[in-house]
Amino acid sequence: MRNVASIDFNGYNLTAPTLNGFVDNMPDLAIFHANSNNFSGTVPDLTKLPYFYELDVSNNKLMGSFPTTVLPLSNLTFLDLRFNQFSGCVPPKVFDITLDVLFINNNNLNQPLPDELGRTTAAYLTLANNRFTGPIPSSIGQACDTLIEVLFLNNLLSGCLPYEIGLLTKATVFDAGTNQITGPIPLSFGCLMKVEQLNLAQNLLYGEVPDVVCLLADFGKLANLSLSSNYFTSLGASCLKLIKRGILDVRRNCIPWLPDQRSPEKCDWFLKQRKYCPILPYIPCHIPWGNGGGVQSAAAMLPGVDGDREKAPEARYTGYSALHNGHGP
Repeated sequence: MRNVASIDFNGYNLTAPTLNGFVDNMPDLAIFHANSNNFSGTVPDLTKLPYFYELDVSNNKLMGSFPTTVLPLSNLTFLDLRFNQFSGCVPPKVFDITLDVLFINNNNLNQPLPDELGRTTAAYLTLANNRFTGPIPSSIGQACDTLIEVLFLNNLLSGCLPYEIGLLTKATVFDAGTNQITGPIPLSFGCLMKVEQLNLAQNLLYGEVPDVVCLLADFGKLANLSLSSNYFTSLGASCLKLIKRGILDVRRNCIPWLPDQRSPEKCDWFLKQRKYCPILPYIPCHIPWGNGGGVQSAAAMLPGVDGDREKAPEARYTGYSALHNGHGP
């Protein structure tokens, strides 16, 4: 079927046992959006579609291993496979596709994140709600020129936070909550001047909440710093006021002079465990408040709600919107 460049089946509640023999038989097709249907099978071979660049088959009943049929699609810029039943490993070559958007959240993918993750060109990368294991690769710093929102939340990630995360100076969202990541927060996180949402809650982090991170609320764009359900024992000098402003959440930690903390028994048990993550004092950027000469950001001076600055709603973020299985991100 020629002369069909775009198909939008979003939300039609269509049912088919396979997409083979349909999408792949439209040589002029460039865009196929078919989220929120009941399509089964997997992604067909689309290599005979030379103009193809957008694929959204999210919220269907596709299953099996990760569809390697997408790997040869050199023009692909948008790939949305979320809310399906894909399982197993993600081919490292998926991070070599010149994508702007990669949504593979809410599947059953399980593997250590490959070092190739740092080669992604995606601005919006959502890997949440799978079963990825191992540490966040230090190669993530290589994506500093493109990565805007990255969501690792609700996986089985472990290991230490790499200081290279602090190189993501264009990032507005970094979310690695609900994992098993441990260690202190690297001081390099103080370089995340554009970050608005920083979620590291429900992990195994410890040490002091760095002052340079809390100062991002005054001199950067930080609106939400979620560190609850960890094992932090102290706060940087600028952090306490963020609790009062509703920006910082450190409930269920081990900070003895704050309310709503873990029991002393749980804290003592954890703090006696062997720690292996290094404390890295290196800050790979110039911080404007380092010599007292910084100027408060406009965001920091905005009026708040009930005396506090209003947290930015998650709905305005592309990555967080992808966590809902509605029509489109």
